[in-house]
Amino acid sequence: MKKWILAVLFLMLVAVPAAWATGPVNVNTASAEELAQLGNVGPAKAAAIVAHREENGPFRSIQELTRVTGIGERTVEMNLDRIAFE
Repeated sequence: MKKWILAVLFLMLVAVPAAWATGPVNVNTASAEELAQLGNVGPAKAAAIVAHREENGPFRSIQELTRVTGIGERTVEMNLDRIAFE
């Protein structure tokens, strides 16, 4: 059991930084697949971001993302360093 726990912890230490090392995601040009890589953003929220962008034009600030259904302050704060606009 102890080896199993250590193995899981090791995988978490290796996998999590690799997932976050992809660099910033430009919310004005990214595909839904790229947006889904952000924290707490799955395929449905990513599609909502793209739909909002297509209907209302490019996002100008991080706070504008909260106008998208399903994207709240927590999601925005979680991704502050992973979101770009240009």
